[in-house]
Amino acid sequence: MNQDYIKPDNWSIIEEGFDPSRVKSSESLFSIGNGAMGQRANFEEHYSGPTFQGSYIAGVYYPDKTRVGWWKNGYPEYFAKVLNAPSWIGINISINGEALDLFTCKNVENFCRTLNMQEGWLSRSFTATLQNDITVQVETKRFLSLDLDELGAIQYSIKPVNSDAEISFQPYLDAGITNEDSNWDDTFWDVSHVEHNQHQAFIEAKTMKTHFHTCTFMESQVFINKNLLETTPKIQEKSNYIAFTYTCNVKQNNTCSIHKFAGYTVDTNHDKKHLLTAAKTVLQHALNKGFSTLLSDQKQAWQNIWERADITISGDVKAQQGIRFNIFQLNQTYLGKDSRLNIGPKGFTGEKYGGSTYWDTEAYCIPFYMATKDQQVARNLLEYRYNHLEKAIENAEKLGFKDGAALYPMVTMNGEECHNEWEITFEEIHRNGAIAFAIFNYFRYTGDYSYIPEKGLEVLIAIARFWQQRATFSKNKNEYVILGVTGPNEYENNVNNNWYTNYLAQWCIRYTIENIEKVENEFPSDFTRIINKVALRPSEITEWKATADHMYLPFSEEHDIYLQQDGFLDKELITVSDLDDAQRPINQKWSWDRILRSPYIKQADVLQGFYFFETHFSTEALERHFNFYEPFTVHESSLSPCVHSIQAAKLDKMDQAYTFYLRTSRLDLDDYNKEVHEGLHITSMAGTWMSIVEGFGGMRIIDNQLSFTPKIPKQWEAYSFKVNFRNQILKVTITQKETHFEIEQGTELNVLVNNKPRLLKKK
Repeated sequence: MNQDYIKPDNWSIIEEGFDPSRVKSSESLFSIGNGAMGQRANFEEHYSGPTFQGSYIAGVYYPDKTRVGWWKNGYPEYFAKVLNAPSWIGINISINGEALDLFTCKNVENFCRTLNMQEGWLSRSFTATLQNDITVQVETKRFLSLDLDELGAIQYSIKPVNSDAEISFQPYLDAGITNEDSNWDDTFWDVSHVEHNQHQAFIEAKTMKTHFHTCTFMESQVFINKNLLETTPKIQEKSNYIAFTYTCNVKQNNTCSIHKFAGYTVDTNHDKKHLLTAAKTVLQHALNKGFSTLLSDQKQAWQNIWERADITISGDVKAQQGIRFNIFQLNQTYLGKDSRLNIGPKGFTGEKYGGSTYWDTEAYCIPFYMATKDQQVARNLLEYRYNHLEKAIENAEKLGFKDGAALYPMVTMNGEECHNEWEITFEEIHRNGAIAFAIFNYFRYTGDYSYIPEKGLEVLIAIARFWQQRATFSKNKNEYVILGVTGPNEYENNVNNNWYTNYLAQWCIRYTIENIEKVENEFPSDFTRIINKVALRPSEITEWKATADHMYLPFSEEHDIYLQQDGFLDKELITVSDLDDAQRPINQKWSWDRILRSPYIKQADVLQGFYFFETHFSTEALERHFNFYEPFTVHESSLSPCVHSIQAAKLDKMDQAYTFYLRTSRLDLDDYNKEVHEGLHITSMAGTWMSIVEGFGGMRIIDNQLSFTPKIPKQWEAYSFKVNFRNQILKVTITQKETHFEIEQGTELNVLVNNKPRLLKKK
């Protein structure tokens, strides 16, 4: 049974009624971020019940020493973790000396938590009766500024409703925090300086080992009935903590409020000696504007994002809420302003996966950012990998590869591999192919070839070298094989000849050779620079070509399909429909041994290859493979439903396509995988966008132009989306009767609609 407490709404995520068993899930679902920092939706006031406290700063991480039972050569020394940063949201509240704590209150009524996605803010309201029988009405609002991305703002208002009351606000900064996810319970933060001045407070701290320097700061204002209270706070200071206490005598039905401005300055953006000065500058901006103006700026900033990124759905509120939630969280996590940053699978919503970069970015996120932002944002994501090329070469050298072969990491913060499960680190090498595919996909979509001679070709050459060295010539098969791998289906480890991996390797080599020839002919100076830099020999290309031309691709004549790997048909082929629901999800119910021997597929594997290389195969071939593999797929990866939704739509399996769409769009809202308390599935959210635009909208790039084969689920009245294609913005609206196109930026555009050419002109 999936959770269903989130109220359907077109623009907001709404929870009504206070239930302590939902707190951790809601802390994930109501998370907020602005690309530079983010935080789980922890309560500002103290909460003594089960909670997962989390505040995170983009790019600030710690190398948590690897902990395994048996060390193997090639293991990474550490697992990088985005750290739980010093907390600034806290405001302890006391009413007549009694702490406001929802876990211990006698009664909590009218509890409502709202995440307004249209305007970018989080609020709560409730009426609580404390143990001392004082009843108060509370309203809070919080946001992380998009315009001033080092700043967050909180407005917290309390009204005593059954008597006069003495209300104390105690805003604080706390650097004495720990990670929920830690290998050795190390101390991650070293506090160097605590300072206060009037209503301002600062804690300077640096991370252990990585030495990121930060300054956490705050300033508060207290109001009674909107009148600023001139008062001097009491100060409590420790080595890693500072708090101010403001006490007000408040008449019954009057309102006492605090505005707290706070955030982080970091030495990735400022000289580490000037972090405190930078923090004071941010606070001055905040005070000059005030909470209301900052909130108005926030609404405008989000309006600008939605203007291009929004997808509208008529007639299906849950579907509408789902897609906007996904688009909202993607933009909270990454806005493309800083090419040093990337997109972690949990974003700023939890600590699983270390907040690091996976192949999800290249396979799923780049299409979303190409179409909803300016192309420089996607190019920044490509450049992130180019900037880590030397580390990728080092990663390959540690595993015995040579001559400039590169293996990009499965998990990384700085280019070094930091994933320490051997079946992933050593074997899930298909991630290398996603890096190359992203370069191809970027050029296909934007038409901007300049990246390849400038930077991309070096990456492609290093990847091609890896594939040629990783393949083994089999005398038995008289072809090249790739042994001991894990494909996208992580429920098979250490298999031979995963079709997706072999096919991707073959394609990468051929694509690299094609681009070497193109750069040599069209960009001779770049060609000379690159060939000299990487010391590429003509004989190498000959070796690559032989490997690609004779790559073994496992195939079943009986089923007329490519085999997921050599031994797939040796399994007991019982479909998912014959599995007892009580056994699901199998990754929480079965031993790993049992999973590995089963036919069950975690996510699209062969079908991932058909998604990337759709034009290489006929629709009939796709249907055969879909019909064979999908019945064995348990979709226990967040990356699975979107690919299947796209392919089901192409095959006119619209009921399935819709079901998969709902699953991918509401994966977290409805907690399909029973793990939302750990954080959200940020990178797969881009796949939700693809499910609509590429799935139902049928958008492809064919011969340098947009192509659409529009379809619409029977549950919808209409839907619309916009894409920025080569600096022209096109709005597509699809109803049950027709498809309408409107050019919003640009003058005219040639498109294909159901394979027929149409010339669109701006009206």
